[in-house]
Amino acid sequence: MSGVLRRLTFACAAAAALATTATAWAEPLGRLFLTPERRAVLERQRQLNIQEVQTIEGSTVTLDGVVARSSGKSTVWVNQRPQNENTLGTGVTAIVSRNDPGRVVITPGEESPASLKVGESINRGTREKAGPLGDGRITVSPSR
Repeated sequence: MSGVLRRLTFACAAAAALATTATAWAEPLGRLFLTPERRAVLERQRQLNIQEVQTIEGSTVTLDGVVARSSGKSTVWVNQRPQNENTLGTGVTAIVSRNDPGRVVITPGEESPASLKVGESINRGTREKAGPLGDGRITVSPSR
């Protein structure tokens, strides 16, 4: 195959791939995971700038995860609910440690603050912490 023919074949293949990709992008993906009713409620809240007051329910508080953006803003997941750092009206204050982004000081409502690592839980009544590993050990049995 000559160089010109090879380049022409490559150009045709690239054009066909681009046309296929453009067609796929032309179709809207839509919204995932929420029912039409829940999307309508969220859209209405967004339009009216209404923020739901979120409170932590249950006897334990668990730090499920942290996302720290390069802009400095963070989102933490407490009891599987996202909490934006320093957001008013959520009933929860979550401050990510600048030195250790995997550690967050969580203050649910009027309770005393608790410093938790990702995966840790604290009993709200007794203030006892529990890690994701239970007794803190992983045991691996050697294969025979």
